[in-house]
Amino acid sequence: MITKVKETISKYKMLSQEDHVLVALSGGPDSVCLLRILSLLKDELEIGITALYIDHGLRPCETPFEMDFCKKFCDSLGIPLIIKSIDVVSFAQSKKISKQEAARELRYKVFYETAYEGGADKIALGHNADDQAETVLIRLIRGAGPLGLSGIPPVRQKIIRPLIEIERTEIEAFLDSNGTSFVMDSSNLTDRYTRNRIRHLIMPEIKKINPEAVKSILRTAEIYRSEEKYFDIIVAKSMMKMISRKNEQSIELFIAPMEILDPVILRRILRRAINETKGLRGITFVHIEDIIQLIRTGKSGDRLYLPGKIRVIKKYSVLVISSEDPKILSHYTIESPGEIYLRESSITFYTKLLDIGEIDSFGDGKTTAYINADKLDFPLLVRPRQNGDYFYPLGFGKKKKLQDYFVDEKIPRDERDAIPLLVNNGDVVWVAGHRIDERYRVDKTTRKVLQCNIKY
Repeated sequence: MITKVKETISKYKMLSQEDHVLVALSGGPDSVCLLRILSLLKDELEIGITALYIDHGLRPCETPFEMDFCKKFCDSLGIPLIIKSIDVVSFAQSKKISKQEAARELRYKVFYETAYEGGADKIALGHNADDQAETVLIRLIRGAGPLGLSGIPPVRQKIIRPLIEIERTEIEAFLDSNGTSFVMDSSNLTDRYTRNRIRHLIMPEIKKINPEAVKSILRTAEIYRSEEKYFDIIVAKSMMKMISRKNEQSIELFIAPMEILDPVILRRILRRAINETKGLRGITFVHIEDIIQLIRTGKSGDRLYLPGKIRVIKKYSVLVISSEDPKILSHYTIESPGEIYLRESSITFYTKLLDIGEIDSFGDGKTTAYINADKLDFPLLVRPRQNGDYFYPLGFGKKKKLQDYFVDEKIPRDERDAIPLLVNNGDVVWVAGHRIDERYRVDKTTRKVLQCNIKY
């Protein structure tokens, strides 16, 4: 058993000399086995060890006993123990996610924070081979692709899993042979959770068909991991040629190369792009296929709205994937004709007062508009839409709610709050970039005209 763990550590280059390892300890058989083995290898591997127990606040009747057990166990090994608490229920409610998701997210946050505080180089978790097999089956049932079927990575950043190739029966036999006790989390006994149903009901049946099923599934996961590493290289090289612009929340990819890419590579590029802007939580195969459809058949301006407030927009030459909050225009005052810059919309707004005789055309009403200045009272206001806004679109002949106008004109909802409205005494005079108000059009009685231009 100890030899197998050493081989796993060596195979995946999990540890280096003088590493300090933070070991997650729950008191269960896996984490107890992990801490016990690492303590036995401590001098040979030349590592330091600290244990961490996290109180999730979910089992108040069991936690004190677990905590006391972990303290005594660590004392017997001469290993310091850190105890921290997290509020899973409140976090789950605030994020509107399940308690299981909330517990995992908070747990990993505490792992990294504690490692940073204590100067730990690695964080060791007790996932074993059966956990790996169960994870692969769960993901297969949910329709995962090759990346999902590669299972739990043995090493990811600071996280290491020295027991990932050790089966649960081996762990239990090791603890029994050493007379090492452990505690059992009652939540592991219920079949209410998907993983427990897989563990208690499905895996035993699979092992009747193939007693070596866990090893077979692990081998499959390892094949997928090695293939994913190969694809990662191809994807990275392909992406480098496609990125037009990028920041932490948005990425622009040139469309032309993607239109001819094989879907196998394109799917991976899109997943990586989404992951780098927001993360893949909630993103499924169907969402990726929808993006490919948008790339190949969509028109410029078409867009998709994905989970996590991710927007995918097809423009003339680039595909924009963004998790940035939609821009909301501030309020600007025009005291007199001149120039102002609307920073939220990246628009320069020009106004110029002219005599009617200086006008030889009336613009397109979109980027250039001519307003009857005889009806204007400075200062004018440039602002975003507000509830209840309406205007009389030129040529429409009657009053129209601005919301209805935006819907009819198919203006994307995430762009509406960034559209400048020129307002006079509460009247929407011009929906910049779109149309002026009939009441403020230039007519035969007009003497003064306000020329308005916007430049993106």
